[in-house]
Amino acid sequence: MVHVLSSRVLLRPTDPERSRAFYGKALGLAVFREFGTGPERGTVYFLGGGFLEVSGRSEVPPAPGLQLWLQVADAAAAHEELAERGVEILRPPVKEPWGLVEMWIADPDGVRIAVVEVPEDHPMRYRP
Repeated sequence: MVHVLSSRVLLRPTDPERSRAFYGKALGLAVFREFGTGPERGTVYFLGGGFLEVSGRSEVPPAPGLQLWLQVADAAAAHEELAERGVEILRPPVKEPWGLVEMWIADPDGVRIAVVEVPEDHPMRYRP
């Protein structure tokens, strides 16, 4: 068995500065570390129990199947805050049939991001 000590998602954006502005300013993710110099330098953001590294550059956007899942305490408050910051909301918060409250946004390259609230009474929070 591989003993994983840490993990992160590596994202190679088409416009690194635009993506850093989105993740750092619009989403307000805290910086874990930065490395390198120039426009393609790396920035690693905290993502709760993991990390998101935005570094390098790609000629094409990430694969359409790539999606991020970010859990927040209050999806309605996140919606209001992100809308005020000019983040394009693909879909406002909706309570899904499976009980989670989900809102969808996208980064500048079209990476879809689920912003999810797990309600207090949801089975993910307790074991019956």
